[in-house]
Amino acid sequence: MNLRRPVWALHGLIVGLALHNVVMALLWRAGVRGAALSVVAAWKDVLLLVALALVVRARGGLPFKGSLTDWLALAFGVLVVVYGVLPQSWLGGGATHKGVLYAARHDLLPVGAYFLGRGLDLTENERARLCHTVLAVAAFVAAFGLIDVYAVPLSWWRPVGGWFHDQLGLQYFGLSDLPENFVYNAGNGVVFRRLTSTFLSPLATAYLLVVALFFVRLRAWRGRVLALLLFAALLLTHTRSALLALVGGLVVLAIVRRSLRPLLFAVVVAVLGFAFVKSYDHIGPRTHFTKAELAQQEANAKLHHGVSNDPTAVNEASTSEHVQALREGVRTVVHHPWGFGLGNSGVTAVRTHIKPKAGESTYTELGVELGLLGALVFVAWSLSLLRVALLRRPWFGAAFAAVLFLGLQTDVIGVPWIAVTVWALAADDA
Repeated sequence: MNLRRPVWALHGLIVGLALHNVVMALLWRAGVRGAALSVVAAWKDVLLLVALALVVRARGGLPFKGSLTDWLALAFGVLVVVYGVLPQSWLGGGATHKGVLYAARHDLLPVGAYFLGRGLDLTENERARLCHTVLAVAAFVAAFGLIDVYAVPLSWWRPVGGWFHDQLGLQYFGLSDLPENFVYNAGNGVVFRRLTSTFLSPLATAYLLVVALFFVRLRAWRGRVLALLLFAALLLTHTRSALLALVGGLVVLAIVRRSLRPLLFAVVVAVLGFAFVKSYDHIGPRTHFTKAELAQQEANAKLHHGVSNDPTAVNEASTSEHVQALREGVRTVVHHPWGFGLGNSGVTAVRTHIKPKAGESTYTELGVELGLLGALVFVAWSLSLLRVALLRRPWFGAAFAAVLFLGLQTDVIGVPWIAVTVWALAADDA
C-alpha cells in the first residue's frame, strides 16, 4: 500500500460507492440503525479525506498546477465554503445547520475527487487498472441487477424502505417507503419492476452503466459480450434520460473522432431504446402493489389529470414533472441570482424538512444554493474538463459529455459514484 500515492483509495471508492446503498440498507434491515449506521455510512467521506490528506502531505500542498481548470475548481470550492458560512437570513434561505453540512459535503465531493485525481499523477498502467475496475464494477452491478429484477420479488425489498425513510429521512409515497421509481407504474394497477441493482435506484444504476459503456473496447469478443450485458441492464432500468445521454455521448464521440461508427451505434441505441421503452408494459418483469399501496396510487392518480401513461409521449407524467422542475428552477435562479445558501435545494432540503427552492437539475440546484455565479463557475469548470478530455481521451470525454447532459434533469453529482469516479478520472487529463 503506497501511502504517498493512494491510488488504492480511488479503487476502493469506485468499488465501495457502487455497493454502498445495498450494504447500508441490509445493515439497517439487520438492526444496525441510527447513529451507529451513520458512522458506518461515513466510510466514503473518511476514505476520500484520508486519501486527499496523504496526497497533500506527499506533495507539500494542494495538488494545484495553475491550469484554468484548477483555478475554476478552486473558485467553485471557495464559493461553497463562503456560502456555507454566510448567515441564511442574509440570503433568504431557511436551511438548518445539518442541511448546510449535508449540502457542503454534496457540493464539495466532485472538488475533492478532482484534486485527488489531480494529485495522483497516474501512470498509463494505473489508469488502465482503474478502467478495468470500473468495468468490473459495472459488470457486477449489471449482473446483480438482472438477477434481482427477475428472481427477487419486490416483497423482499419492501422492509428496507426504512433505510430511506427512517435513516435518511426521505418521504416516499405509495411503495412502502421505497422510492417511487423502484417500479414503473403503467396505470390501472399494472406495475413492472425496474432494474435498481446495488444502488437501489434505477437512475444511479443507469448513470454508472452509461459511463462504463464508453470504457468498453469492442474489438475483443469479451468486450462485445460485456457491452451487451451492460446495455441489457441499462434498458431494464427504464431510464429514458440515460438512453438519450448515451446517444448524445456517441454523437459527440463521432464528431470528435470524425468517425461514422459511433454514429451508427447512436442510431442503434436510439432505435432499440425507443422500442424497448415503448413495449416495456408487454415485456417488462411484472410485479404488484399491495392493497394499501394501490389505494395510495389511485388517490394520487386523481390529482394528476391531462398526463399520459405512454413513456414516449411528450406529456408523460415523469417527463412533464422534469420539464416543469427545470423551468421553475431556472426561474428561481433568475429572480434570486445571489442564491439562498447551502441546503435549500434538492434532496438535502427534503431530508432536513425544508421546502426545496429547486430540484432535479444539477445546475439549477447549484444556482439556488450558490447563486448564478456559483452555477456558472461549476459549468465553466465542467466544460473546461470536457474540452481537455475530448482532446486527450475522446472516449472518456464522450462519457463526461453524457454525464453533463444528465445534469440538466437530475442531480448527477448527488450520485457519489459519478461525482467521485468521473471527476477524479477527468482531473487526470486537466
